[in-house]
Amino acid sequence: MKYLHTMVRVTNLDASIAFYCDALGLELLSRRDVPEGKFTLVFLAAPGDHGAQVELTHNWSDEVYTGGRNFGHLAYAVDDIYAACQRLMDHGVTINRPPRDGRMAFVRSPDQISVELLQAGAPLPPAEPWVSMPNVGAW
Repeated sequence: MKYLHTMVRVTNLDASIAFYCDALGLELLSRRDVPEGKFTLVFLAAPGDHGAQVELTHNWSDEVYTGGRNFGHLAYAVDDIYAACQRLMDHGVTINRPPRDGRMAFVRSPDQISVELLQAGAPLPPAEPWVSMPNVGAW
């Protein structure tokens, strides 16, 4: 398992980049505008430590974030997303967003922190029981 990034939703992308990069000193690693999804993703990291990144997500709506909505999730790459999800289920964890696509799943910690699991490398072929599992709750 490898730690990937922490996602934080932001309302003013320019002000956030100025804070994280100019004031805090992080480096801007990449920026991706996604017009079809109406959001922008910006990845930042400390100089010399690109292994622990912060993802700024700017949704192009006027949503006001309350109740921790500005914090998104922790993300981890796993060697086998199906095995990781099965291990979690074996420990009584609900798979909120099953890996139907062989690539991505979401679970929640006991404190309801959202955790994203991403298949390292190419997605695995879709497989049961994951393909047929519905989403459960919020993720």
